[in-house]
Amino acid sequence: MKRYILQRFLQLIPVLIGITFLSFAMMRIAGSDAITELYGGKGAVAQEIIDQKRAELGLDRPFVEQYFSWLGGMLTGDMGTSYVSGRDVFKTFVSKLPATLLLTALSILATVLISIPLGVLAAVRHDRFTDYLLRFLSFIGNSLPNFFVALLLMQVLSIRLGWLPVISSGTGFKSAVMPTLTLAIAMSAKYMRQVRATVLEELNKDYVTGAQARGVRGRVILWRSVLKASMLTIITLLALSIGSLLGGTAIIESIFMWDGVGKLAVDAITMRDYPLIQAYVVWMAIIYVLVNLVTDLLYHALDPRIRLGVSR
Repeated sequence: MKRYILQRFLQLIPVLIGITFLSFAMMRIAGSDAITELYGGKGAVAQEIIDQKRAELGLDRPFVEQYFSWLGGMLTGDMGTSYVSGRDVFKTFVSKLPATLLLTALSILATVLISIPLGVLAAVRHDRFTDYLLRFLSFIGNSLPNFFVALLLMQVLSIRLGWLPVISSGTGFKSAVMPTLTLAIAMSAKYMRQVRATVLEELNKDYVTGAQARGVRGRVILWRSVLKASMLTIITLLALSIGSLLGGTAIIESIFMWDGVGKLAVDAITMRDYPLIQAYVVWMAIIYVLVNLVTDLLYHALDPRIRLGVSR
């Protein structure tokens, strides 16, 4: 097991380095930088001032030199200084993480509470009215874009009913309700169909028929055997969602003005604030590789066939 974990970690190192290099290169190919965005609309600024500012930020150096300078700083815990605000990038990024972590936890919790029971119910009530109704609702929920759901919730819960604030003010409960619902509705609609399909497939297997023939109650079979066998699919779905949510849902955070890393990334991209963009890219890369690693380890723990394969 330890050897397997070590191998997975070693495989992730070149992936992370490759991601940082490609993202660094793509931002430079974009043909603009923070200085252009800062002084572009001010025609009275002399070119000498622009060149001097670029030299101060190191933007006049060759690309490879800039990359290795940034990579060396990152490995020692120094992610640089924001080109726009002048603040330390690491402290700025960390200050936005609690809001994103809270929104991620609430969205995943809501998704689990909605999608798994409804998916199991749809599978148990296969080809009946309940199944058709849930499948129809999941189709509708899966068809609606996140931004449309967000605007719809704003119209109903905030403007018409006045229950919740339109724009988030901090990370309180009322401010978190609409972003959480927006994300949970879309994910639940998608995952409910996956849970239904997985549970339905397990219910049609021979071991379920054998358990029923031995007089085991249906609820016992469902919750102790079928759901356990379906956990691999459910864990895979949740792992993908956790990765994307921890990266910050830029559209939702921007609509509700939720002060997380997604909104921070949108603002940094708009201003060509390269250090902040690179911090966001590194965060996303680390989150996805760690989520994939944890998922692999959970597979290893839940499925004996995978454990036997690894041991061999």
